[in-house]
Amino acid sequence: MMVINTNVGAIRASRALSESTGRMNTALARLASGSRIVSPADDAGGLAVVSKFDAQINRNRAVQNNLSSALSYSQTQDGFLEKVDKAINRMGELATLSLDTTKSSSDIADYGTEFADLKNYISDIGTKDFNGVSLFDGTALAITKDSDGDTWTLITEDLNGEDLMYLLDGSVTVTSALAQTTIDGKLTNYIEDARNAVSENRVGVGANIQRIQYTREQVGLLNENLQASVSRIKDVDVAEESTQFSRYNILVQSGTAMLAQANLLPQHTLRLIT
Repeated sequence: MMVINTNVGAIRASRALSESTGRMNTALARLASGSRIVSPADDAGGLAVVSKFDAQINRNRAVQNNLSSALSYSQTQDGFLEKVDKAINRMGELATLSLDTTKSSSDIADYGTEFADLKNYISDIGTKDFNGVSLFDGTALAITKDSDGDTWTLITEDLNGEDLMYLLDGSVTVTSALAQTTIDGKLTNYIEDARNAVSENRVGVGANIQRIQYTREQVGLLNENLQASVSRIKDVDVAEESTQFSRYNILVQSGTAMLAQANLLPQHTLRLIT
């Protein structure tokens, strides 16, 4: 049938051209963005999964930041404890030197001055903090370990607690009188108790550091797998999409040409009238 009012061929060519143009634009947008999901209509379910995974990845990154802070906190503790251990060892050395009967009272007084200064040094370290958080007051600190907000508690001890209290007491000094009590083992016991307390502290801090490092690695591995899942759902296959773009580009060109031809069909009908 040859008609003038309704050009069915042109309508069909226009529809096919519109579809090809839309698909070509979609392929172009995917290639330009690198994402297979340009709009929710592309993959609504996939977009929901990607959004959930992206949120978890961001939370995991925050967890890693928290763990890094906890690691710095624990490493700072260990650094101070190492210095305390050296100070206690020196105090033990001074106590032993004070037993030397060939030393004059002036020599022993010098030992006492250094001994007292080391006590003050240890006491001062017991009051140190990290970003406003006390390092050695024995307060339990909860550390975030996953994106769900679950926590575990650091092993903590009071550095100036009972085991160091006797050694740090103001009445404990290196004098000729105290040198005599050292023979009875009193000062030696104080020093050994303090050294054991510091060693226990360092063991706890070491365990904290190890667990923090393991947890960081675990969270990092989880994020790696989540990002791989997001990539499989969201990222565009460039080779495949380039092929589709080329295909629809050709269809648009051919559709444009055919639409132009279809629009010429009514002119053939006019020849029957003239």
